Amino acid sequence: MRNFREGPRSITWCLIIVATCALLFLFQKILWLVVPFMLALALYHLLSPLSKRLIVAGLSSSFVAAILSGAFLMVLGGTLLLVYPIVIANIGEWQHTMTRYLNGGSAAIEAGIASLQHEYAFLRKTDMSGMVRQNLVSFAEQFSGNNLGNILFTIAAWMPSLLLAPVITYFLLKDGAKLRKFVGSSVPNAYFEKTLYLLYALDRTSRLYFISMLKLALIDAIFLFGGLWLLGVQSPLALGLIAAILGWVPYIGPLLGCALAVIVTATDFPGNISLIYWVIGLFALLRFLDDFLFVPYIVGKSMHIHPLLTLLMFFIGEAIAGVAGLMLVIPILGMVMVIGETMEIIFLDTRLRARHAYANRLHKINASRDFEVHQI
Repeated sequence: MRNFREGPRSITWCLIIVATCALLFLFQKILWLVVPFMLALALYHLLSPLSKRLIVAGLSSSFVAAILSGAFLMVLGGTLLLVYPIVIANIGEWQHTMTRYLNGGSAAIEAGIASLQHEYAFLRKTDMSGMVRQNLVSFAEQFSGNNLGNILFTIAAWMPSLLLAPVITYFLLKDGAKLRKFVGSSVPNAYFEKTLYLLYALDRTSRLYFISMLKLALIDAIFLFGGLWLLGVQSPLALGLIAAILGWVPYIGPLLGCALAVIVTATDFPGNISLIYWVIGLFALLRFLDDFLFVPYIVGKSMHIHPLLTLLMFFIGEAIAGVAGLMLVIPILGMVMVIGETMEIIFLDTRLRARHAYANRLHKINASRDFEVHQI
């Protein structure tokens, strides 16, 4: 029998990629349910160790699930009740603040272009500064006047759907063992061991992904907070947290976090180009550490996906489902890969299929033994 660690064959990989694309296309249609489910899955893996300890201590699984998910629901509901009115009441003020920061970022870009024009003679013949200024002013006015309000209202409309997360978490904590037992009892005996491995691998893959991503976000937030605080940038904690959360969106997220920090720095410290360069260098250093130190040792090879395939799937996920596809493509691919690998091993294991066929023949013989017709 082939080892699990060898990975799926080429044909299986093609089927895995097709299935992942199909799931992404489906999930973008029900994103309002997928997002709470993913949050619930992450919360389940965080609360599962505590739940197991309480069950071992003598408490019932239903009671433990109700206590843990209910506590989280109360915290989330209280937070939403506090945040929702604040968002509605401060949309106008936030639009004004966003406009101020966009104008500050535009001024910094204009200063950088003017510096380049001063250094290089061929740039002085073009009206690059004027064109960039006009485009930036138009973008700032349009974004602050139209898009920002729509974005904030969309976030406010999505908040109630997050209340589904603790409800789903309750059933995962309460009936997770029953679900595994039900699946295990539904398959033929010949495939029982492979089914147990499949359930274990799916649980392990999702757990490692979510927990490692949370650890990575925490490390990034601490690193950015310390760096921005040392540089004297305003609100280093908020900027570090926002940039770390944006970092969950591959490729686009780190650029957006860096751009946000640069805009804030350019607005609060106008004319201080060297400080802007230091902020950009801080984010570049974090990107280097993430790619070559933090991700290999924290996320590691838990997903067992080649880096080139990861890059290609990011592009495919973005093309199918946009930003949601970027965030969902890797966990979906990892789980589909586990299922495809297990199905391939079952299909290629001739002895396993022979055992199943022999068991079916014995079952048919035993079932029809009492119905044999004897000729007279």
